[in-house]
Amino acid sequence: MSEPTHEPTHDMLELHEDVGALGFEVAGPPWILGHRGAPREAPENTLAGLRRALELGLDGFEYDLRACATGEAVLMHDATLDRTTDASGPLARRTVPELFGIDAGAWFGRRFRGEPVPLLDEALDIVADTPGRAPLHMIELKEPGLVASVAGKLRALELERSARVASFLREIVLEARDAGLPSMLLAVNAEEDDRRFVRDERVDAYATGPGGWRAAAGAADWSFCERWSWSVDDPGDLLEACRVPLFGFNTNEPRRALATRALTRLAPGDRGPYPVVAPELVVVPEGLRAEERARGEWYGSWSRAARVRNPLPFAVVSACSVFLRGGAFEFEGLPQRFPLEPGEERDVPLRVVGGSRSPGPDPLFAAQLFWRAGPGRCAGRLLLDAPLTRVRLLRSDAVAQRLSLLAERPGDPPASMIVQQSRRDLLVSIESPGDLEDAHVLAHLAGHTARGGRGLRLRLPEDFEERAAGVAFSCGIEGRRGGKPAFRRWAGGVPEGIEHGKPGRLVPRRA
Repeated sequence: MSEPTHEPTHDMLELHEDVGALGFEVAGPPWILGHRGAPREAPENTLAGLRRALELGLDGFEYDLRACATGEAVLMHDATLDRTTDASGPLARRTVPELFGIDAGAWFGRRFRGEPVPLLDEALDIVADTPGRAPLHMIELKEPGLVASVAGKLRALELERSARVASFLREIVLEARDAGLPSMLLAVNAEEDDRRFVRDERVDAYATGPGGWRAAAGAADWSFCERWSWSVDDPGDLLEACRVPLFGFNTNEPRRALATRALTRLAPGDRGPYPVVAPELVVVPEGLRAEERARGEWYGSWSRAARVRNPLPFAVVSACSVFLRGGAFEFEGLPQRFPLEPGEERDVPLRVVGGSRSPGPDPLFAAQLFWRAGPGRCAGRLLLDAPLTRVRLLRSDAVAQRLSLLAERPGDPPASMIVQQSRRDLLVSIESPGDLEDAHVLAHLAGHTARGGRGLRLRLPEDFEERAAGVAFSCGIEGRRGGKPAFRRWAGGVPEGIEHGKPGRLVPRRA
């Protein structure tokens, strides 16, 4: 069985290129930016990734900045070079000449070998192919001390209005505002304290995580600033962002985001859910037969039904299929092709067998809608997709439970963690780290990721016991193997990153 790969399949790319074939150009708002470029198709925070975001038709890109040893602004999310380059250690200890010899692309794919670690100047030099259309830059400052340099470079190129300088740190946001730059405060969820800060300090924009605006819907006034979101990928979240619409957002799913924006223009009166619903695939490693387990523990056999709805005010033909991003799968029941009247929906039964050793990108169920020319419209097509998400489930309990971690390589020794609910808290600790040295806990709960020593105490949402579907949850162990960083996991979602799959779910014991 092949392991997950970052390289999209040729068939997937070929079909997805049809997303924009609508006979008209769909512009913002919302303005859609690539999160760290186009991280499913090119290494994150690289020039190749930023260029690919524009090639896909996005309005711009988001990238992260940190300072190297000589003070220059460098595109890098992490404080260290380990994850996204062939080097190791803190970025802050490397000079610009030292960075020139570092490869920021080979980890992602062979064709990106030799991709450099870019400086801010190089990112600002990228221009869109469309004359008169400068790409939008959402520039997240990960640390203090960069605002003056960023301001000088943006002014020199007259790009101030094409940029939003963003940070989770209020002092950086205020410094950007005082430097005359369009400033943006980042947050996970829209909070009243943030609203007052943004209003009173005259900050230009405020951005939440995916779904982070829901708590503010219909309540407090946010009209004094631009409303944004970051890392919006889920089909339902994308539809919500485009319907509001937000002023802009960034995404790891550019094709899905562009198609969703087009959908809201084609069907402005539709208020139904996202038109393509893919079933969830629950993974139960403990239930695998020996021959299945040998192929990988992130594996299974499922008979489920997807659903396709026609949200358009005219008849369409739906062509359904599945596309792989990694792993090895077999499908029965696809492809299918059938007509749909306006508002009509149809179940699509399918059987899925397969998986991978490690949590990673899940298969996509896709429906391409075709329609003929009619009164006031030309013929067109629109591809909508949703992931067949593989998840692991855990029922919360006041009694301590042992969680066996996945064997993600042949011969991985057993590793385990202990999880226990204590009133409003979830206690997560290491029982056995397997072959990892310097082990510490890594956990994700309800959208937040935390790291600790041998254990963590995590606060459950106040309404956890009322959430029958549960909350996102995963845990694992970070450490070192043979002197190199390594980890073991119970499910996807840890460490954070689109290459690590989706978190599992923690379900209330009374649900």
